[in-house]
Amino acid sequence: MKRALVWAWLPMLLPSAALAHGEDSVWTFDPWVVSPLFTSAILYSVGLVALWRRAGVGRGIRRWQAACYAAGWLVLTAALLSPLHWLGEQLFTAHMIEHELIMAVAAPLLVLARPVGALLWALPMVLRQRLGQATRWRWLRSFWNVLTNPVPATTWHGAVIWFWHAPVLFDGAVAHVVTHRLQHLSFLASALAFWWALVRRAERGAAVLHLFVTMVHTTILGALLVLVPRVLYPGQTAVAPQWHLTPLEDQQLAGLVMWVPAGTVYAGAALAFAALWVRQSGAVWRNGHALRTP
Repeated sequence: MKRALVWAWLPMLLPSAALAHGEDSVWTFDPWVVSPLFTSAILYSVGLVALWRRAGVGRGIRRWQAACYAAGWLVLTAALLSPLHWLGEQLFTAHMIEHELIMAVAAPLLVLARPVGALLWALPMVLRQRLGQATRWRWLRSFWNVLTNPVPATTWHGAVIWFWHAPVLFDGAVAHVVTHRLQHLSFLASALAFWWALVRRAERGAAVLHLFVTMVHTTILGALLVLVPRVLYPGQTAVAPQWHLTPLEDQQLAGLVMWVPAGTVYAGAALAFAALWVRQSGAVWRNGHALRTP
């Protein structure tokens, strides 16, 4: 098993090894992926410069928020365009790493960045005003409130994860480009709604609960992939022997990725929310005690 782990990780660190398997390029240049990524980067940069030029650097959008957006965008780009994406079509383990980068790393960073303001500042004034008016539409506000309510967002995100890990759907995503795009889009959209709900809508204590629930059900799924004694994803693991792994070992390593590193991210986020909850509760108690003290 130890030798298998070494052989599984070595190709990810050495893209040139993938070239030896007969591929001309291990970078992805799918226009349906490249165009949104680079358009969002350009719009955010233009809007950020425009806002900071008008209000001052660090005002409206803080430096750490801009850094979060840059980091989230880079992680998303690495997951979808770098050799990791190509390797994810060869190895289940790499595919799982790609998905966890999208949902557990890029999504929370993008939510913390609060990029909508910068994106709006990149638009012409007339269009910006019309979009501002659209946000006051009752049906749109109702839809957004339901979408980012913590309970529906957590439920939707969990359902998306389990839905796409049904073997027939996961193997289908690897075999069909359009299905693969839909898989990644639904992972990103549901993760953004989930983290947005926790950061912007949920009470700190409730956020801890939602993260715990998410950690538990993803741990169960990861443990299932590790402990089941047969291959559940024959399509995804078909070429694992070319990378010195058996299909079952590839599936087990993928399960470990979901079980341990991803679970650690959710646990760390839960601890951060718990610390904020304790601090907030302490501040409320101190203020209340000060008011009661003669």
